[in-house]
Amino acid sequence: MTDTRRRVKVYTLNEDRQWDDRGTGHVSSGYVERLKGTSLLVRAESDGSLLLESKINPNTAYQKQQDTLIVWSEAENYDLALSFQEKAGCDEIWEKICQVQGKDPSVDITQDVVDESEEERFDEMSSPGLELPPCELNRLEDLAELVASSLPSPLRREKLALAVENEGYIRKLLELFRVCEDLENREGLHHLYEIIKGIFLLNRTALFEVMFSDECIMDVIGCLEFDPALPQPRRHREFLTKTARFKEVIPISDPELRQKIHQTYRVQYIQDMVLPTPSVFEENMLSTLHSFIFFNKVEIVGMLQDDEKFLTDLFAQLTDEATDDDKRHELVNFLKEFCAFSQTLQPQNRDAFFKTLSNMGILPALEVILGMDDVQVRGAATDIFSYLVEYNPSMVREFVMQESQQNDDDILLINLIIEHMICDTDPELGGAVQLMGLLRTLVDPENMLATANKTEKTEFLSFFYKHCMHVLSAPLLANTTEEKPSKDDFQTSQLLALILELLTFCVEHHTYHIKNYIINKDILRRVLVLTASQHAFLALCALRFMRRIIGLKDEFYNRYIMRNFLFEPVIKAFLNNGSRYNLMNSAIIEMFEYVRVEDVKSLTAHIVENYWKALEDVDYVQTFKGLKLRYEQQRERQDNPKLDSMRSILRNHRFRRDARTLEDEEEMWFNTDEDDLEDGEAVVPPSDKMKSEEDLMEPITKFMERKKLKDTEEKEVLGKSSLSGRQNPSFKLSFSGSTKTSLSSPPSSASLNPGSPGSPGSPGSGARSSPSTTTVTTRGGLVGGLVDYPDDDDEEEEEEEDGESKEDPLPPSKKSKLSS
Repeated sequence: MTDTRRRVKVYTLNEDRQWDDRGTGHVSSGYVERLKGTSLLVRAESDGSLLLESKINPNTAYQKQQDTLIVWSEAENYDLALSFQEKAGCDEIWEKICQVQGKDPSVDITQDVVDESEEERFDEMSSPGLELPPCELNRLEDLAELVASSLPSPLRREKLALAVENEGYIRKLLELFRVCEDLENREGLHHLYEIIKGIFLLNRTALFEVMFSDECIMDVIGCLEFDPALPQPRRHREFLTKTARFKEVIPISDPELRQKIHQTYRVQYIQDMVLPTPSVFEENMLSTLHSFIFFNKVEIVGMLQDDEKFLTDLFAQLTDEATDDDKRHELVNFLKEFCAFSQTLQPQNRDAFFKTLSNMGILPALEVILGMDDVQVRGAATDIFSYLVEYNPSMVREFVMQESQQNDDDILLINLIIEHMICDTDPELGGAVQLMGLLRTLVDPENMLATANKTEKTEFLSFFYKHCMHVLSAPLLANTTEEKPSKDDFQTSQLLALILELLTFCVEHHTYHIKNYIINKDILRRVLVLTASQHAFLALCALRFMRRIIGLKDEFYNRYIMRNFLFEPVIKAFLNNGSRYNLMNSAIIEMFEYVRVEDVKSLTAHIVENYWKALEDVDYVQTFKGLKLRYEQQRERQDNPKLDSMRSILRNHRFRRDARTLEDEEEMWFNTDEDDLEDGEAVVPPSDKMKSEEDLMEPITKFMERKKLKDTEEKEVLGKSSLSGRQNPSFKLSFSGSTKTSLSSPPSSASLNPGSPGSPGSPGSGARSSPSTTTVTTRGGLVGGLVDYPDDDDEEEEEEEDGESKEDPLPPSKKSKLSS
């Protein structure tokens, strides 16, 4: 059987001064050779891995709290805590620590935390222990001064804490408080306020346990009512005893649990309401108080979670139709508080907590509660639902999909959430904003799971668009039946803006589901009706929705926009805005600028052909003139497709190649067989415009002359190639005087891919880039070839001088084509 005495949880204090649970395991102590000393070891109970290995240093201050906690600091900003399941285990490890440090196990702290200078420390240590004045009315002022003077010094603070603890001083002070209150001794009460506040700042668990005991806590709160800075005392005790009532919505049978709940509530009240807001210097002095509350909450949640009868009764009464509204209200508020407490748990413990609630049927219970008329109950249920969605959206999605197989769309949980969002009575729509955020989390594909058997994204989105989307879009469709919104009040506009925000999110993340919905239901046309709203924020939401659609550059969307002339309401809004330079003006111009910059051809043509007359006078930006220019360029290309093809060739080959000697390059090129030519590349001289026919033909003539000079060499090389078992390259060169020219790709035997210009292959090597060629097919069917070499410097200079910044089509009188 496992030794539960040694069972512990390991905690570390994070930057937000909150305790992080590092895991549950079993603690032991022993000598560790690597650390050269006795150490604390905690091994995880799940897999035996090492959760903690900490050497017990002789100078480290270890502190025992609440009989089951040991807390210490490993470094300046690294605090650790061991929370034991049983007090016996805590005592056993504490004795071991005290044995290593040579301390008496009866103490609650093993070292004094000192950060003073050596001289001050020597003076303090050489002085005897702190002696408290007698606990009498006439000595309260002296005691208040002693407490105030001790707080700045860690060593004096520790001595004061030990003196107060050892002499049972707190109970004596509280007896004096009752005397002062009976005598209405205001001065004595003010001194007691300063003394009790100072004791809180001593930050010592042993003192807190005395102060927060049932017999002392109300008197401690009474002392803190008499703040000298206030003209009248506070009435905290009156609030706690008369106004704040503890209600057991489900009877709690465990007296320890009930006492722990009372104590935690009162200590939380002291921290939040009674104690003054700590200064920057005092904040860390209350860290033990934070820890006290934190560990109490963890214990409460654990004890309630383990009480199966309690949770079973809770959910049974929540879903019972016979339960009256007041009782259900209390049950829901309890469940909300229970979930809020769970936020103190660490991830693995929170997993277990929500799994327990899920097994108990929390989602069906919420469905019943959300159907109630009580606004407060629905608000509490919404908060509980938000905890569940934030913790595990997949669990909620799985529930609503299973539910849809049994129930009508109207009573689905997710549709109830949408209806509450739509029907929010708050003028600022605070609840609707919260619910919209939850819906967004539920439909976000980023947190959806994909397994081998099924994809949650596909299943849930199909469900959502089939069963829920019509409910979400109903207010939008109902309000946009005319050319202007039917209702244009502030609250309706806010609601429509929320719905548009969610739809815009869907456009970005849901691809074909939302595309089918928008096109089939004509959603964009309805949305653009809202550009006529008197509320600028709503008109901008509509524009943002359209802008997201255009930003996808999806031709299905583009055809839908053009077919329904959906730029018309946008241009109307632009013209109605007039010359005002505002967000509306900028948003619309940015939309058209995007179409121009991204060169969305279909939309460019549609805008210019249908709306140019309305936009041609806008000259304070060049967007619309730029669109017209784009359109004209498109038309020019359509009218003369050869020009467009030639321009694309020119654009791709405007870079010079590395220079080589003419003889070397020609020799290497003619030595390359057909296998090396499969990556041939179309190249023209680097210029912006095509050359005149003389410029084009001159290099061909020169090439023919060179070729004749190389005939003998070619035969020798071809002979060598034949010996290597490869095919010989063959070229035909001829010219035509036809009047029509068009560019075409060469035959499949020699592909022209943009490769590395000017890097021809060499004999005996594998396939490499061949010299660059340009190909022209003539109507007469004759074939001509042009080869351009990178070292033809003279030719390139002539061509650049004659043809700089031109892009005219080839002259109709000359044609050439290369075929291999």
